[in-house]
Amino acid sequence: MTVLDELGLPGLPEALPRGIVDNHTHTLSTQRHSGLSPDDSIALAAQVGVTHLVDVGYDIESCRHVLALAAAHPTVAAAVALHPNDAALIFTREGDEPLEATLAEIEAMVPEATAVGETGLDHYRTRDEDGKLAQERAFRRHIAWAKRHDKTLVIHDRDAHTDILRILDDEGAPERVVMHCFSGDADFARACVDRGFWLSYPGVVTFGSAGSLREAALATPLAKVLVETDAPYLTPKPQRGKSNAPYLVAHTTRFLADLLGVELGEFCDAVTANTWAAYGGRWGDDA
Repeated sequence: MTVLDELGLPGLPEALPRGIVDNHTHTLSTQRHSGLSPDDSIALAAQVGVTHLVDVGYDIESCRHVLALAAAHPTVAAAVALHPNDAALIFTREGDEPLEATLAEIEAMVPEATAVGETGLDHYRTRDEDGKLAQERAFRRHIAWAKRHDKTLVIHDRDAHTDILRILDDEGAPERVVMHCFSGDADFARACVDRGFWLSYPGVVTFGSAGSLREAALATPLAKVLVETDAPYLTPKPQRGKSNAPYLVAHTTRFLADLLGVELGEFCDAVTANTWAAYGGRWGDDA
């Protein structure tokens, strides 16, 4: 019996013909959600051609975790940040001083990381004005860190497209910006691409209800396309409804290659090259 059988997780998809990167995953949350260890997440992904991962922190504990995992596994890159919903919760429940202390602790980790994120705005889960203001303050702080340390900025944007662009335009975006779990339409995709951003498509693009997201993917130049799981969430078809993990990004990769009319191996090569560009260089033993 395999670890996937033991945990009741989806089986391995057919291996990709060439390597790909899961541009955004949460190995600590995956372990808590399904029991799949970070080491198994990495090993299973490699079996199907997902050769590298970007492991993303969202609070102090998870940021420490991703830095330690990246230090132990050269194929993993770490991104550190305070998630916008966490920024709102800390401010509204505990006040200004705890929020500032948390931001300061995460800021101290930035030099060790490959990227700053996921940061941004979430107007779906945070709707009160005080929480939104706390998110915006934290977002502006993260933008400054990315620019100061020449790190890629990884954006969380949920129901906040206009405000995300307003703040990035106001602050001046870092050289490299990734729109994680892109959720906009074709017009928003073009607005992001016009600013030089990379758009990272999750398993949602495979859902039958996601027609506008597929239109956005078709409007995105191949050189700006990335793929991700956002594991343990947003599992792509045909495994929708089950717990996600990095190895399942192979399904999203195949779907997007077919949607865009690009031969699968060529698509893998293009998206992997895009990832190195988006993160300022390759990481791993063969970097």
